[in-house]
Amino acid sequence: MICIGTAGWSIPAQYAEAFAGTGTHLARYATRMNAVEINSSFYRPHQRKTYERWAASVPDGFRFSVKLPRSITQEHRLKDCDALLSRFLEESAGLGAKLGVILVQLPPTLAYDADVAADFFVALRQGTKAAIACEPRHASWFTPKADAALKKWHVARVAADPPRAPADGAPGGWQGLRYWRLHGSPKIYYSDYDAKALKTLAGKQKPGDWCIFDNTAAFAALGNALALASLIGA
Repeated sequence: MICIGTAGWSIPAQYAEAFAGTGTHLARYATRMNAVEINSSFYRPHQRKTYERWAASVPDGFRFSVKLPRSITQEHRLKDCDALLSRFLEESAGLGAKLGVILVQLPPTLAYDADVAADFFVALRQGTKAAIACEPRHASWFTPKADAALKKWHVARVAADPPRAPADGAPGGWQGLRYWRLHGSPKIYYSDYDAKALKTLAGKQKPGDWCIFDNTAAFAALGNALALASLIGA
């Protein structure tokens, strides 16, 4: 299947009728969408029992992507973070089989360092059975050398919009996962995607892809996700 969803599962008022029913926002969200990206994990840890509760509230075919904590990516910058990584992996494992992807979003100032990246991604790969997607934001990650390393570690490079490098708009790295993150363009986090843009995006999707809308600031994400799902019959 193609996993389509948003960053977070809040249901803005204008979409409430499309998610009618009882239960939590997540349970209602999962009646129409088949995936979600947990971004709150970037800012604070969640207990394993919280992940377990979230997993229990959605259908069997639903999948979660979980964003790696900023304490690992922003503060430690992928170094000397074994204890933090172990804690995150143990907590997020509460999602069980519904954990689909671990998302590693890197700070714009973090350049590609072959040794640091190898140590980190090998450890992450050994610690989880989930797929791994990396969203680098420094130009040095978009080179043939860095791309080859991501392929070696079975790490997909996110296709981001708006792109920050010439290769950023297309999936890179390991092609066993293709992960699209739509932040809103031209105004990041705010802009709505029009029908033409969504039709173009739909034409690029392949079975197994993930497509997450992060343009949540003006409540456009959920409408865009619903429209894309309709276009591709997901």
